[in-house]
Amino acid sequence: MDSAVVKNKSMLNKEFQHHHAAHCESGAVATLLRNNGFELSEAMVFGIGSGLFFIHIPWLKLAGYPVTAYRDKPHSIIKNICKRLGVRMRSQKFRTPELGARALDELLDKGIPVGLQTNVYWLTYFPDDMRFHYNGHNIVVYGKQGDDYLISDPVSDHVVTCSAEDLQRARFSKGMLAPKGLVYYPEVIPENPDLEHAIPLAIRSTVKSMLDIPVPLMGVRGIRFLARRMEQWPTKYGLKNAARHVGNVIRMQEEIGTGGAGFRFIYAAFLQESAAIINNEALLTISQELSDVGDRWREFAVMGAQIVRQKEKSASAYKNLAAIVRECADGEEAIYKKLRQVV
Repeated sequence: MDSAVVKNKSMLNKEFQHHHAAHCESGAVATLLRNNGFELSEAMVFGIGSGLFFIHIPWLKLAGYPVTAYRDKPHSIIKNICKRLGVRMRSQKFRTPELGARALDELLDKGIPVGLQTNVYWLTYFPDDMRFHYNGHNIVVYGKQGDDYLISDPVSDHVVTCSAEDLQRARFSKGMLAPKGLVYYPEVIPENPDLEHAIPLAIRSTVKSMLDIPVPLMGVRGIRFLARRMEQWPTKYGLKNAARHVGNVIRMQEEIGTGGAGFRFIYAAFLQESAAIINNEALLTISQELSDVGDRWREFAVMGAQIVRQKEKSASAYKNLAAIVRECADGEEAIYKKLRQVV
């Protein structure tokens, strides 16, 4: 093993520390790194991992409605953080639940906390009204007591437990983004990761994704594409079904992961933290501007909720919603252009 690192035995003997986070993937990675001696905030994990993105795909359905995502594809954060900081992450999927359970128990017996990809529906520590079939939720398992696994869920205020049977179902759920029992954990972490190099590289990557992809479904173009589609929903689907489409966009924004506004706030925190690391005060101003855009996304969610609750039933309400989405697109486009100039 590299002399540089160190998921070393002294770290394995320390008491596991739970860390509450805003988003599951960046939170799980930050927790795993911190418990292996590398103090890196969730915001830095998200930013260096180039988590910020946008895509709206009308023909790709989740629970019967088009997919709208406010971040890059699952596990891209893990891949990017490893590449840019030289972290070696061990990951493995399994052909059968039995093999997956055996591997998990063996790692826990060695005192190794691991990240898992799971289906939210089978994680019974969530309240019933928050459980739905989504295969992309990341958690950290750090031990086992009897038939229950000890879990650090990044979006939970405290550690929780889950039965072996339910966790098995969550790990081997079928469908889109099927986890296939995925486990991952850091094997090697460089002694002195080069943040000053990684941060500008990561920012430029995010800027390129949001501004330069020529496909109208992605980045800033994708946000404007969603606005155009939204205006058409009352005519295309009728007011009742159009409201359900709005509800799905809001759920993708506010409930699945951290979504549109939340991701903007996390990235703003990354820019604020980065300003000191790379000595670039311009990032402080841009950070505040991105927080303002995040506020506007939240206002969109509040207005959309009025439509979902049938308190606003006019077709003109969809034009008002679309106008807010366009404002968000304009604001983000200006921000990414500024980032391109200063980094």
